[in-house]
Amino acid sequence: MPKRVSHLLPQKSERALEDLLPFGSHGAVHLPSVDVDSYNVELQQRGRFIGDQANKKVLPELVETRRKLARKRGKDPLGNIASEDLTKKKLEKILTKGEPAAAGLVQAALDDFAERLVKVIRRFLKIPEWKKVQRIAIGGGFRAGRIGELAIGRAQMLLDSEKVAVELRAVRSDPDDAGLMGAAHLAPPWIFAGYDGILAADIGGSNIRAGVLQFKASRIRAPLKPKVIDSLIWEHADEDINRKEAVDELVDMLQKLKKRATKDRFRLAPFIGIGCPGRVRADGSIDRGAQNLPGNWEAKHFNLPSYLREHVSIIPGQETAVIAHNDAVVQGLSELPEMRDVDHWAIMTIGTGLGNAKFTTRRSPRKD
Repeated sequence: MPKRVSHLLPQKSERALEDLLPFGSHGAVHLPSVDVDSYNVELQQRGRFIGDQANKKVLPELVETRRKLARKRGKDPLGNIASEDLTKKKLEKILTKGEPAAAGLVQAALDDFAERLVKVIRRFLKIPEWKKVQRIAIGGGFRAGRIGELAIGRAQMLLDSEKVAVELRAVRSDPDDAGLMGAAHLAPPWIFAGYDGILAADIGGSNIRAGVLQFKASRIRAPLKPKVIDSLIWEHADEDINRKEAVDELVDMLQKLKKRATKDRFRLAPFIGIGCPGRVRADGSIDRGAQNLPGNWEAKHFNLPSYLREHVSIIPGQETAVIAHNDAVVQGLSELPEMRDVDHWAIMTIGTGLGNAKFTTRRSPRKD
C-alpha cells in the first residue's frame, strides 16, 4: 500500500490565521471558487516516490529500454544518437516523418509511459481525498507538444479499458501560461474592481517566469478568465546562483513588467500572485519541497511574499498584496473555468517531479 508522507492540510494554527485574513492566506485551503483538498502529496513505495514513475525523465529511459531490445535483434532503428539527447521535438519528428521501425519504437515507449502514468493515477485515486475525482488535468512541461498529448490520450484509453471512471484532459493553455494564469484565482474578484489585471510569477527549478494577466469578470462571483498579455522568463538551471540573486532577478522582472504596463496605461491592481514548489505555510514561507530552487528557500527566516511587498510597489503609497501557493495548485486553478461542470477534480503536473493537487468546486459562496 502507498505510504502517505505529507500532511495534506494546514495545521490548526494555519487554518486559524487563514480565517482571520480578509481573503485566502498563503497556501490556502479555501479559495473563492474551490476548496483545495490536498496538494504536494508524496506517496512512497519501497522507499521511492511513486510520482517518479511518471516524470519527464522517464520517457528517455523507456526509449533506451526499447532500443536495447532492438539492438538484441540486430539493429537500433534510432541509430547512434543518445536517448537523453532525443528531445520532445526530435521524438515528434520521428513519429510523424521517421522510418516505420523508428516511429514504432517511439510509439512503444510512449505506450510504456502511459502505462506508468495510469499506475500512478490509480495509486492517487486510493487516497481518501482523491476517491471522488471525476477529471484530472495533466499539465507541466511534458504536456506541451504532441508527445505529451499522445501519452495522455493513450493513458485515457487504458483507464477506459480498466473501467476507471476518470477523464483525463490536457491543460488547455500552454503550461508556461497556465503557471501564471491560475494566480488570478488566489484572491476574490472584488479586490480587482477598477483594474485591468495583475502581476504573477511562476518559480521553478529550471526557470522563473513573470507575467501580466489581463482579466474580465462580468459578475463579482463569475470565474475569471485571465490572459497572459506580457511576460518575461529567466532560465537559471545552468547558472551558479544563490537565493538572493534569484529573488532580486524576480523583483527586477516584476518591476520591468510594471513599467511596461504603466506605459501602456494598463491599470494593475496592487496584487501579485505567486506559484512556487512545495508546501506553503500560512505566513508565506515554504515548509518543504523547494529543494530544486537555488539556495535555501525553506529557511524559516526567509519569506518571499514579505520580500516582494517591500521591493515591488505597484501603486505609490499603497501596499502591494502578495499571495503565494503551490505551483501545481496555481496551474490547476488556470483550468477552473473548464471545471465548473464537475464537483471533484485534480491536476498532475509532469516535470522534474510530479506535482499534484485535488479540488472541490464550491457551488455557493462561503459563509464565515
